[in-house]
Amino acid sequence: MEKELHEQYEYARNRIKQKKRLYYHFVFFTLCSIFLFTAVYFFETGIDLKLCIWFVTFWLFLFVLHFIKVFITDRFMNKSWERDQIDRLVALQQKKIAQLQSKIDENNPK
Repeated sequence: MEKELHEQYEYARNRIKQKKRLYYHFVFFTLCSIFLFTAVYFFETGIDLKLCIWFVTFWLFLFVLHFIKVFITDRFMNKSWERDQIDRLVALQQKKIAQLQSKIDENNPK
């Protein structure tokens, strides 16, 4: 019971860290994008606006991937999902071993 409670606590702690990093990523992305467009538009930086748009678009794509990882992938493919998959594969292996053992027993009666 205590082990399960500790695992639940660790899972919750890790999820909060993931969400916190995602929120920081969003705020940093937003502020940097605003700063970049402001610098290019109002000051003579020598940077092309199209280049800024490509940069921000690429960064937005990375942010979307980060969002998918936090809210979709990690939400469903967590420790319990891993345990279920391992248990399923172990059960399949044990079933195959039992079938092979029964074949061996049929072919080699004592």
